[in-house]
Amino acid sequence: MGQAVTPEELERFGIALLEAAGTPTPFAREVARNLVFGNLRGVDSHGIRLLLYYLEHIRHGLIVPTAVGEPLHEFGAICAYDAAFGLGAATSAECCAIANRLASTHGVGVVTARRANHFGAAAFWARRMADAGHIGLAFCNASTIVAPWQSKEPRFGTNPICMAVPGPYEDSFLLDMATTTVAANRIFKAFQNNEPSIPAGWAADKDGRPTTDTKEAYNGLVAPLGGYKGTGLAVMVEILTSVLSGGAMGAEIGGIRYTEKPLSVSHFFLAIDVRRFLPADEFEARMARLVAELRGSAPAAGYDEVLVAGDPEIRIERERRAHGIPFSDADLAALHEAALSFGVEPLQLKNAR
Repeated sequence: MGQAVTPEELERFGIALLEAAGTPTPFAREVARNLVFGNLRGVDSHGIRLLLYYLEHIRHGLIVPTAVGEPLHEFGAICAYDAAFGLGAATSAECCAIANRLASTHGVGVVTARRANHFGAAAFWARRMADAGHIGLAFCNASTIVAPWQSKEPRFGTNPICMAVPGPYEDSFLLDMATTTVAANRIFKAFQNNEPSIPAGWAADKDGRPTTDTKEAYNGLVAPLGGYKGTGLAVMVEILTSVLSGGAMGAEIGGIRYTEKPLSVSHFFLAIDVRRFLPADEFEARMARLVAELRGSAPAAGYDEVLVAGDPEIRIERERRAHGIPFSDADLAALHEAALSFGVEPLQLKNAR
């Protein structure tokens, strides 16, 4: 029987830590909800554990917890935003609000953000646009830990791609994927948990050789998804985020686990108003038909069912809402230490099922 935390308690704890570090309550709430969303969906690499890195960046002056940034300019359906090194969730909330407003006015809203910080799970932001009745796309560039196909020198990050569509959250399509085989945080988490090995295809060592050794992967390179195809997708994201926004690129970008310089990533948000194409209920009915056809297709040998993007995470979320979010002893110890350091009430635990 392990230890677990309710999502409400985890959110309370995250807000308390951020407030103790000088973060205004509305910004702290955005960050905590974003990270708890990751934990709820089983994407623990993008959960509350990241808060410890955010707090270190605040301590070193690399994240400005009171900053929300401002638009550099707005022209028609387009906005260029300066995140001013604020907390990634606080500035992304502003960018999504702008994208939704522009989409409602023009049918489409496009927002780029530079000088930004880690924004947690991209699905959180794509879904925020979907909740406003828009197809939402959210992209981000990241620290250079991925080598281009056939190279051993890192040139770009995991550069995630995310898309959400309007409709019921628990029965829709929500794609959130890195352009690498896995998100880098999954490798980092395996290293922190002292797991000796990781699955094949996740990473390469520092010389570009494929490896399953967790330590070599941690000190090496994250593998692009599908070889040259993943590289192409990552460069596409890089163009839409850093190149288009005028933000930092390549070696100019910092790292969430390092405090030598600001992270300074760039974000891209796209909201498309489906009602400019057809009535919202018709769009949702057509999406439901598409998803049903996919799920209803015959499983291949060795599989019991066919899933669509978002299905596994929704199932995990139902389980964790009912029984709590499980944590490893190492993570609980790190979070307890943070509570003591900032003088906030420690996490209240419950037995996990």
